[in-house]
Order: sequence, then structure tokens, then C-alpha cells
Amino acid sequence: MRTGAGLAVNQETLSMTTSRRDVLKTTAATVGGAVAASLNSGLFAAQGTETLKVGLVGCGGRGGGAAVNALSADPHTRLVALGDAFGNRLESKLTALKKSGVGDRVDVVPEMRFSGFDNFKHVADNVDVVLLATPPHFRPQHLRYAVEAGKHVFVEKPVAVDAPGIRSVLQSCEMAAKKNLSIVSGLCWRYHRGMRETFARVHDGTIGEITAMQCSYNSGGVWDPRVTRDKCKSEMEYQMRNWYYYTWLSGDFNVEQHVHSLDKMGWAMQDKPPIHASGSGGRQQRTEAKYGNIFDHFNIVYEYENGVKAFARCRHFRGCANDVTDHIFGTKGRVDVMRHRIYDMAGKEIWRFKVRSKSMYQVEHDEFFASIRSGKPINNGDYMTKSTMLAIMGRMVGYTGKQLGWDQALNSKEDLRPKKYAWGDLAVAPVAIPGVTPFV
Repeated sequence: MRTGAGLAVNQETLSMTTSRRDVLKTTAATVGGAVAASLNSGLFAAQGTETLKVGLVGCGGRGGGAAVNALSADPHTRLVALGDAFGNRLESKLTALKKSGVGDRVDVVPEMRFSGFDNFKHVADNVDVVLLATPPHFRPQHLRYAVEAGKHVFVEKPVAVDAPGIRSVLQSCEMAAKKNLSIVSGLCWRYHRGMRETFARVHDGTIGEITAMQCSYNSGGVWDPRVTRDKCKSEMEYQMRNWYYYTWLSGDFNVEQHVHSLDKMGWAMQDKPPIHASGSGGRQQRTEAKYGNIFDHFNIVYEYENGVKAFARCRHFRGCANDVTDHIFGTKGRVDVMRHRIYDMAGKEIWRFKVRSKSMYQVEHDEFFASIRSGKPINNGDYMTKSTMLAIMGRMVGYTGKQLGWDQALNSKEDLRPKKYAWGDLAVAPVAIPGVTPFV
């Protein structure tokens, strides 16, 4: 794994002597206080029919979906800027968006289509609202720039791939709170009505005290590498077009995919971090070079101060039984989270959510734009950083084979950034070996 030796450390402005658990607590309090102070403020509210200019950074599938959701959330929005590292993706996405149900409000002139590594700056400079849907690696940098520019931001999950990135995002969210800016996370289950009702009952004591949790994200995987090396002009281009398979870009699939399950685990614990984690991971099916340097399975156990253990497993194996479920066990019953059902200790169903939920992808944007219009900002910074850090911590455990504490992981100096962002050579970090790969 590449570390940050010789790299700029502009993300690292917090004192390394400060407990990161304290940083998280302090940031959460600051964010909450700033939001509360702004509720009666109309300083940043875009009232009435004032047009909100929207810009999209990252023109992949999720980016296109976020753009449609954003324009559908508020009739007085216009998509006016697009950014992506690759120019060809800009044009194909623009064509698709113009054919969508909100195509009449897609108005991106040639001068507002930006490619290259600095595309995000040009987008943010020309809009009111920024949608960040790039590979996860870039989100701390892009979020920081957008917040400094005074923009409201929707940021896809996960929000970082390493601990320095998490610390940067924490600072950006604190800054956003002080500026009365909304920050909404793409951890979409938090915006699902059925999930909200289910977790409300977990927190009101319907199943008593939580004793254990299990979350599983076992599937056949997502897309295979899309482009071969011979079709790319450089190694950097190759890795970025196949970003999912490189830890520096995706964080590994435990971060990019399993974060949804870990987010629900954190939600159940009211976003209180665990004290430590242990476990394992490796590569069994996806062993070819084309699969980069990520693992294809993890099994991690998180332990909390009250003795609760959360068993988190994920794998991408084809030809095996799939299991994408979450279960919470308590002193009075248990919850089948994905089915929104609660059972007593005898196995009798005592509650279920029966109402069809509106698309969570749309709800997160509905509430995002409503907060901008009302002048009552949403700031998801606390839980989106903690949930992403749970996933990063799990990867660290899997890669090293070590038991790691929360503060230890959050203090990690492992910086996955390349030495430079340029279309040229880029070494592939070796596949991690538990027991050999060090914790940094």
C-alpha cells in the first residue's frame, strides 16, 4: 500500500496529539450547534422561485441518477455545469440527461463542460449546488473546495478512502455548519421511510437493549473491469476507468459497497463508535491482475464499550449463495432490518412496516433542496464520516490482520493519494497480505 511519504499534508491540520474520538465528539457538537443557531436565519435561504444552479462532478451512472433526482426535487433548478476527468463521459452523460424526464432543465453550454483533474473547481465556481459523484478517493478534496466556495453539497458515499480523508471531511463539515450550508450524504438508507420507522423502534426500546448485530453484503460483485490497458493512453487512465478495483480510488469494496450495511450498524448504535475491531480478509476468486489490488472478502467483528459485538461480513464470489441482510438482536426481541420486521423472543412477529416507501434516492434530494429553500440546513457530517470510518477500519483490519482500536484507526497516517495527479505512469500497490502488511 502506498503511504503519504513526501506528499503534501494540507488535509492534516488537526493536532495529532488530540484524541480522534474527541475530535468526532467536538465536531458533532459544533455542527449541531451551528445548525441550531441557523434555524431562524435566512441568510442562505433561496426563497420562492429563485433559480438554483446545479453542477454535477462525476458523470457515471450514480452521477446521472443524482442529477435527475436533484432536478426532480425542485422545479426551479437548472443543471448548468458538468465535470468529469474524461471528456467523452461528459458528452454521453449530457445526451442521456437531455433525454430524461427533466431534460428541459438541462442547460449545459459547451463552456460549462469541464474535464481533467481540476474539473471540480470550475463546476463549483459556477453553481449554487454541487453534486459529488466521483470515485470516492476524490471526495475530501472536492468537498473542501465546494464548501470553501460557499456551496451546498450532495456527496455520495463513501466520503473518503483513508483516515486523513475522513479528518479532512470532518473539518469541511464543521466549516459548512458555520457557513449555514447543507451537506447531504448518499448513505441513502437514512432517507428510507421504512428504515426510519424501523430504527425509531430500535431506539425506543422495542427489542430492549441491543446485544449483538449481524450485517452481510454477500453477492456476486458488481461490474468487471471495463477497459483493457491497451485501450488506455496511460496507467493512470487505466486505473481511473477501472477505479473500483484499486484501493486508492475505491477504498476496496468493503468501503465502497459494504459501507451501506455498516452505516445501518452505526445507526443502530446511535452512531457511537466501537472500541476496536478484528477479523480477516483476502482474495480467492478475483485473483487476476485485472482485478487490481482489492480483496474479494472480509469478515470483521466490531466490539462496543457495552460489550455488544457486531459481526460484519462481505464477499464478492460468483456461484455462491447471496445474502444482503442486516439483523439486530436485543434482550426483548430481534429485527430483520431489510424486511422492516420485529420479532419477540419466541419468534412471533410483533411489528412490520407495511407502507410502500418513496425512493430513498429521491427523498434525500427532496429534503436537501427543501433545506436550502427554508434556510434550515441539513448537515450529515457526523454519521457519514463515522460510517465511512467503520468501513475503512474494517479494511485496515483485513489488510493487516491486526486488532485495531477506533482512535488508533482514526489517527492512521496512511495516505492513499498518488504522488501527483497526471496522465502518466502509476505503480500498482501490491495486494495486502494479512500478518505482513503493516498498519500505518
